[in-house]
Amino acid sequence: MASGTENGIGALGIDGLKKRSSFWKKEDFLPEESFQNWGNYVKALSSIKTRLKDRLLTRSQDCIELHEMRAQSGHEMKKNLNWWDLLWFGIGAVMGAGIFVLTGQAARNNAGPAVVISYLIAGISALLSVLCYTEFAVELPVAGGSFAYLRVELGDFMAYIAAGNILFQYIVSGASVARSWTSYFATLCNHKPDDFRINVSSIAEGYNHLDPIAIGISIAVAIGACLSIKGSSRFNSIATILHIIVMIFIVVAGLTKANPANYETFVPDGIPGVFTASAVLFFAYVGFDGVATLGEETKNPGRDIPIGLIGSMAITIVTYCLLAATLCLMQPYTQIDADAPFTIAFEAVGMKWAKYFVAFGALKGMTTVLLANVIGQARYFTHIARTHMAPPLLAVINEKTGTPMNATIIMTVANSIVAFFTSLDVLANLLSIATLFIFTLVAIALIVRRYYATGVTSNADRNKLIGFLVLIIGSSIATAAYWAASKDHWIGYMVTVTIWFSATLGLNFTVKQAKKPQLWGVPLVPWLPSASIAINVFIMGSIDGPSFVRFSVWTLFLLIYYLLVALHASYDAAKEIERKAEATQATNIEAGTTK
Repeated sequence: MASGTENGIGALGIDGLKKRSSFWKKEDFLPEESFQNWGNYVKALSSIKTRLKDRLLTRSQDCIELHEMRAQSGHEMKKNLNWWDLLWFGIGAVMGAGIFVLTGQAARNNAGPAVVISYLIAGISALLSVLCYTEFAVELPVAGGSFAYLRVELGDFMAYIAAGNILFQYIVSGASVARSWTSYFATLCNHKPDDFRINVSSIAEGYNHLDPIAIGISIAVAIGACLSIKGSSRFNSIATILHIIVMIFIVVAGLTKANPANYETFVPDGIPGVFTASAVLFFAYVGFDGVATLGEETKNPGRDIPIGLIGSMAITIVTYCLLAATLCLMQPYTQIDADAPFTIAFEAVGMKWAKYFVAFGALKGMTTVLLANVIGQARYFTHIARTHMAPPLLAVINEKTGTPMNATIIMTVANSIVAFFTSLDVLANLLSIATLFIFTLVAIALIVRRYYATGVTSNADRNKLIGFLVLIIGSSIATAAYWAASKDHWIGYMVTVTIWFSATLGLNFTVKQAKKPQLWGVPLVPWLPSASIAINVFIMGSIDGPSFVRFSVWTLFLLIYYLLVALHASYDAAKEIERKAEATQATNIEAGTTK
């Protein structure tokens, strides 16, 4: 049987992989002891109960994520980024096609001119999640982002479920943006959105408009991401600044045709319409979490990450609200086009030529979103592979470029396959719940981080923390369910919101915080993370039923893979790291006694 030190990565041996870099073997993907032969695998399967209990109860530590996990990649990522880079990465990651498509749908079908308020509500929800991510990213500046945060606070199993949804979210998001890129490129060339796609009638509807341009732009962006993070940052900064200039042009030119009479019916569908629109528009803010994965490449995380993350979200919220307000001033909400709102609005006021600026701005925005997407997902995948929940081959950092080239290539292939076949309406329905689920888990993890520490928190405080968290989460779910079932009655909200408020208040005054942030912390804990949980779960309540079915099917697939593969691979890797740590400690003690 081959030993673990001959065939893996990091603790299981990265040298063996380097020597066989010309081609891949089974050991590069499954180097762990449990997969060396069928006998070992059968033995591992017979120990599922013991291993699952171990992984459910085991929480990682900050020092392990910051040192041992990084060492699994063989080489360090290059620290080339500062707050300026992160600021523009944040804007570039978020401000893409969403504003050009979702605004029209939300204004015409749900909120009317009050879409501005919907954007503000969705933006505040996103900002709360940004604050939670920022504290973690400063304390744990690693490529794993939310996956690493959850490993430390909620354990391996919850981190794995989140990891599966993170990668799912990134693949779907990257594919949808790549297909949108093709549509806007066709518009810029005076063609219909589908003109550059290949229609194959023998394939099922929704998958039969093949998109080779989406593959081409995905590959081009991936090449840039592989070569240099600093070069990618420079390109992103320039493209995003141009994008902001286009946004300013749209606002200024649009306001010259403003008609205040369009605001006479400001909230046509009442408060329910505003909140329903917020659920749709929330996804125009998705993408900022990828910036948190750049922590390893940031020169001064304690300063640069808060400025980059919070600053970029603030700029995005203001820009989105201005664009939405301008659109509704240009046209009555009943005449806004749901698919190309800004283009049609400019045509309606006699500025047909402006559609080229809109299409150009959309292309610029989507290009930077694609870049931020592939950079973020590759770094997530890298850290996931460091734990062996994904093939450890993907954890390798290229020695020359300092980038996770293997992970970038694999994720680009996945994005391209999905983008080539799958239409936007299918993709959009797959994205929603996974994103909100992850953001909710990060907010829960932040509360746990502040209020629970092994050896510090008393049993009484631990039990109260668990009870209050159950009440916060339960009341949030009840509020969302009541909203979905009965939007016209308010008595139920009096009960659920009171429970949420009382639980948060009880947590604030009766449980002692076990840990204070060393560099930067979320203010008003536990109120802000608790509000983030409530708002994210509430938005979930406005999502259609089929999305929950797809989420359940995907989660079931993740559980099956975990029980058959990821559980045993990560268990072996964790035990190997523990043995190395114990051996190192014993060596240090022996060296100290022999001096």
